[in-house]
Amino acid sequence: MPVVTLPSTVATHEPMSTVSANLGELTPFLCRRPVRLIIFTGLGLFLLLIVIWPLIAQLKDPDFQKHIADHRVMAGMSKEQVLKAWGGPQTINTTFTKEGLRREEWIFEDWESAALVKHRYLYFEEGRLLGGWFQGSGERLPTKTPPNPHNPSPQR
Repeated sequence: MPVVTLPSTVATHEPMSTVSANLGELTPFLCRRPVRLIIFTGLGLFLLLIVIWPLIAQLKDPDFQKHIADHRVMAGMSKEQVLKAWGGPQTINTTFTKEGLRREEWIFEDWESAALVKHRYLYFEEGRLLGGWFQGSGERLPTKTPPNPHNPSPQR
């Protein structure tokens, strides 16, 4: 009877370079160190730009005279500066926080027609402008039909 030999399993040790190369192939793309560094650097620069950009605008015009001349408002303005830039509001709502800080909401109305009004809101705390927003009237205006509506012709 012939003798059958089974192949023996021999443990081989791979060099570290091939092990790390195999691990690099197994790591997902977003988890690789260079990709993470690029993503986090980009996010950091974006956040830095968001913080620094308004400061640069304020450094160019520290007393907001150019903004006032252009009838624009910017966070950090005093109530007097906003009055010079936009004039007086139609409504002022005043509240106080638990800490005793005075907050004001200024509402400006821009009438475009008898039926269409748009509002601008500004928010102040202790006499300094924090921010604001713009709102349309919310009224649905009639939609205009196209001058040449498309009429499909029947196919023969």
